[in-house]
Amino acid sequence: MLVTSYCCGKWIKNGSETELKSAVTGKKVAEYAEAELDYKAMCDYAREVGGPSIRELTIHERAFKIKFLAQYLLERKEKYYEISAHTGATRRDSWIDIEGGIITAFGISSQARRNLSDLPWHVEGDEVTLSRKGTFTGQHICVPRRGVSVQINAFNFPVWGMLEKLAPAFIAGLPSIIKPSPLGSYLAFEVFRDIIESEILPEGSVQFIAANIPGDLFDHLNSQDSVAFTGSAETGRKLKSHPNILANSVHFNMEADSLNCSILGDDVTPDMEEFDLFVKEVAGEMTVKSGQKCTAIRRTIVPNDRVDDVIEALKIRLEKTTIGSPFDEDTRMGPLASELQAERFSEQIQKLSVVTESVYAGKHLKGAYAGAQLLICHKPLTVDEVHKVEAFGPLITIMPYNTTEEAIEIANKADGSLVGSLFTADDNIAVQIVMECAPYHGRFMVINRHSAGESTGHGAPIASLVHGGPGRAGGGEELGGYRAVLHNMQRVALQGSPATLRNITGQHIKGASTAEATTHPFKKYFEELTVGEALTTEKRTVTDKDVQDFADLTGDHFYAHTNSEAAERSMFGKIVAHGYFVLSATAGLFVYPDEGPVLLNYGLEDLRFTAPVYPGDTIQAKLIVKRKTRRQKRETDKEPYGMVWFAVEVTNQNKELVAEYTILTLVKRKEKLDIDR
Repeated sequence: MLVTSYCCGKWIKNGSETELKSAVTGKKVAEYAEAELDYKAMCDYAREVGGPSIRELTIHERAFKIKFLAQYLLERKEKYYEISAHTGATRRDSWIDIEGGIITAFGISSQARRNLSDLPWHVEGDEVTLSRKGTFTGQHICVPRRGVSVQINAFNFPVWGMLEKLAPAFIAGLPSIIKPSPLGSYLAFEVFRDIIESEILPEGSVQFIAANIPGDLFDHLNSQDSVAFTGSAETGRKLKSHPNILANSVHFNMEADSLNCSILGDDVTPDMEEFDLFVKEVAGEMTVKSGQKCTAIRRTIVPNDRVDDVIEALKIRLEKTTIGSPFDEDTRMGPLASELQAERFSEQIQKLSVVTESVYAGKHLKGAYAGAQLLICHKPLTVDEVHKVEAFGPLITIMPYNTTEEAIEIANKADGSLVGSLFTADDNIAVQIVMECAPYHGRFMVINRHSAGESTGHGAPIASLVHGGPGRAGGGEELGGYRAVLHNMQRVALQGSPATLRNITGQHIKGASTAEATTHPFKKYFEELTVGEALTTEKRTVTDKDVQDFADLTGDHFYAHTNSEAAERSMFGKIVAHGYFVLSATAGLFVYPDEGPVLLNYGLEDLRFTAPVYPGDTIQAKLIVKRKTRRQKRETDKEPYGMVWFAVEVTNQNKELVAEYTILTLVKRKEKLDIDR
């Protein structure tokens, strides 16, 4: 395999070639062709070719392309597993990287389609009324930037690192320039090559750099561009302080390796399930990917009187860990990613050995292999090195504590981490530790016997939750479902009349003028409905009998609806209609009874009863098309459909608003779309 760059729509095969060796055999698995690249041309191509093509699509259309791409890659996963073994990863390790990365792309795609607008931009939240009469309004929207996303990935997750950045950037409307670490780049390259061959993403959407140092790339970035970096804190700080990054305020997201911790609560004894769960988690984090995870546990914080128990239990587990070639099914831990990584790991152990004591050292094999290491620091509150020096491999340092307050202080001494975890059966301890540790950690996992069975684990970032951390961890934030998309967009506050903002955003804004429908909206297909069209219903006068009948039917005999004497003493002063009667009666006013394109009503949002309705009042409703979203036709669907949000405004005889809400409907589509696969 020849790992090459892909720039401006072409593979660049000429360049200085370097051998890429297997971490398992030490033999060549690929050649790395490092070419002299025109980084300015790459940035221009992304902005001028890729960006406009992506921005022509709606957010949902982009998200569907990521979904289809993930399906395409998943069908080819077995060849990725074969290649991944040469990085030192077992099948279990590779699953996290390969299928974990693909699942992350699926997840971000799904979250974006569920939570973001089916427009080229996202209309965020409700409008904000800025004037007394409501003629001047504000609305936040998130729009695609006119730049490029430069993504610099670490060696330990060649697939996951690439897909978890590419997916949200593309959905946000940004083309990507991807630079993986040379170490393991042959796996990232194989996946990237399939991305290009799939032809799912528009031309110019993605480019690939096969280079150790990306030349003058940063010199050509501007304020519309962004950099997403994963790697060491030291390298991240150097890149973040690049003069052009600072001068142009280039968006920079940094996710750096950190000294993550796991705490054993002082309520936990060796005979409790939580003790076994803790030991299993710590041992697992040491051996999965041979400890080469930015989220791996580095510091194990244990009550003083449980230290010996923990050490003994960890020794027993680690002794059962089979170290060897990932090509062997019985292997539980493979080598580090390269002999160079093994040397660096050894160097960091030497630094830590000055301030710690070794309590277990696994067998050290030749080449890139490294045995598991247990160290103990007897004075973690005064020894700073154990909170600063990270050995990137199968090693943890045990840190004893006397009180919960000490445990918290030790956990926070690393000054920022990606993730912390706590094993306790006492929720009072959980509250104290979590609330004191939360400012110093990007994620915090609390495990007991009730949650452990379905726990995803200390070291597993999840697509729907944010991934990042303060301080040493980089101060960045990735993932978080649809938030990952918004991180790549520009939020802008619009101001103007409701009608003008409606016309700009493509979504109904409260207070905007509406066009009265000549045909009942429930008789129209999805494509025929227009945002802003409305139906004003007939009127209905509420009677005493309506209120009593509703109370008898539902069993809701709340005094304000049924007891005239009590109602006189209430805030209403007399009998008032049930709010849910008003809701039900309103449906009777606007629902079209005959069979038609509307399939069903499946939700109701933001219901507010804004004024009381009394017997004798007359109500009327206005049904407004608020926004629309196309849905993918699946095999189980009889026909294609879309989702339509209708705003409902209910007024009384004095034109006072008495209720408002949004109903969600499924409406048949006439047309078959590209998303209907």
